Amino acid sequence: MPLTSEPIPVFGTPSGSDRIWSILCHLSALIGVGYILLPLIVYLAMKDDSDFVRRNSLEALNFHISFLFYSVCCVPLMAVLIGIPMLIILGIAFLVLTIVAAIKASDNGCYHYPMTIRLIK
Repeated sequence: MPLTSEPIPVFGTPSGSDRIWSILCHLSALIGVGYILLPLIVYLAMKDDSDFVRRNSLEALNFHISFLFYSVCCVPLMAVLIGIPMLIILGIAFLVLTIVAAIKASDNGCYHYPMTIRLIK
């Protein structure tokens, strides 16, 4: 797991709908539409049609699953009060990284989230 986040190069110019689906996958948790479900459905439906959408939806899906895992790990730590600041830091990091990834997707790129567990490849 690299600690630096480098954009994954995307070759070619994606269509407008490909960019929209990619942006929606990254922002799905912020807009309240299927936190893990939307990136999963988009990945399964469009993985053979567009490499751009496949990469972005896969990154968003892995990041959302990782964030859910990290959040669940913080819940027991709330008993010793360290979990509350950790959840706040996780929430801020989630917000910032999600917005950065959506901006990269709108610029025809794919953001490689830091500290993400790559469960789905």
